[in-house]
Amino acid sequence: MGKVTVKNLGKAYKSYDGRWARLAEWILPFARQRHQLHWVLQDIGFQLEAGEAVGIVGINGAGKSTLLKLIAGTTQATTGSVAIQGRVAALLELGMGFHADFTGRQNAVMAGQLQGLSGAEIEELMPAIEAFAEIGEYIDQPVRTYSSGMQMRLAFSVATASRPDVLIVDEALSVGDAYFQHKSFERIREFRRAGTTLLIVSHDRYAIQTICDRAILLNRGKLEMQGDPVEVMDFYNAMLAEKEQQTVRQERLADGRLRTISGTGEASIASVALLDDDGRQLEVVEVGTHVTLEVRVAINAPVSRLVMGYMIKDKLGQSIFGINSHRLGMPQADLQPGEDLVYRCRFPMNLGKGSYSVAISLSRLDSHLDTNYEWRDYSVIFHVINTRHPDFVGCAFLDAEMAVERSHGRASVSKDGVTA
Repeated sequence: MGKVTVKNLGKAYKSYDGRWARLAEWILPFARQRHQLHWVLQDIGFQLEAGEAVGIVGINGAGKSTLLKLIAGTTQATTGSVAIQGRVAALLELGMGFHADFTGRQNAVMAGQLQGLSGAEIEELMPAIEAFAEIGEYIDQPVRTYSSGMQMRLAFSVATASRPDVLIVDEALSVGDAYFQHKSFERIREFRRAGTTLLIVSHDRYAIQTICDRAILLNRGKLEMQGDPVEVMDFYNAMLAEKEQQTVRQERLADGRLRTISGTGEASIASVALLDDDGRQLEVVEVGTHVTLEVRVAINAPVSRLVMGYMIKDKLGQSIFGINSHRLGMPQADLQPGEDLVYRCRFPMNLGKGSYSVAISLSRLDSHLDTNYEWRDYSVIFHVINTRHPDFVGCAFLDAEMAVERSHGRASVSKDGVTA
């Protein structure tokens, strides 16, 4: 149960030159075609095994939400097919299906029925729905009085009140407070552990990389790439910065990881190294040791302004620390072809045990999304070990101290109130 198969899926909308063309085509169905097809999705095919979690990413307009609607059955496909085994729960557009003048409780009942739950099942689940949504007395107030966050709380609570075989979640979870987002993702993780198949759209790199087994990248309505979430998100990040004449390429490293490189090329990364205080290159670093990240940059064309930044990531691709020369007040200006720059960034390796990588960015401003000269993931890969400090857990070494005060006796009071 919970298997999803998508074959040659496509969705097109009819586009008319004017309203009279639409009327003419309706009145004269056998006359010449008066519309053009605008394809928002074409030739999409993939399969989700039972219990698998897949994230869908892509820029706005790539077709992500349309794909989820086709899979959920709320929109009819133009071509292809979707086959789903098991019960499906979908959280698509915020409050989709809610009637503004009905109360939250009434809407919860209707939404539960649309999911295939019986009246008795909904009645049994209602206390849990109220408890998880945490909207208090608003449950019996019209939905039109709800904030967007309250609508999301209720919609998610209803969709996940009973564990489905397949859970489809659009970007609605980005609405609302941080507390409920954490709570919602924890429920999704519980469902995953219990065997629910998950299909989720999110711009949150952390969510995609920690929850999903696989990621799918959509670009202009077509499947651009699918595979390991870290590799797909790296390529997606590069696509976000893509401009005219800019290249995005990937190369396989010796350890099997896929490195993404993108940029317009006016400035390029010549070399990157992690060094100790004697200038020796490091691959293994002791916790707390001071290291220097050395980045050599070549200028290939006139550059009016250059910002170098680096990001340290853990083995799951989560950002641990990042900084750039713009934020440090050290941008370089008016660079000419043939010039070389050497950046040396020194810091203590106050990280937990594990494997880490460094991504390097050369850009014009604070973000590589504006004039990306070069972005390179996995520029350096290193390992942190701990042989000199107390064994600790987590990703940060805080070198914390602990003090304990212990008293040797405590005054006691007798029944007559006299201190003993």
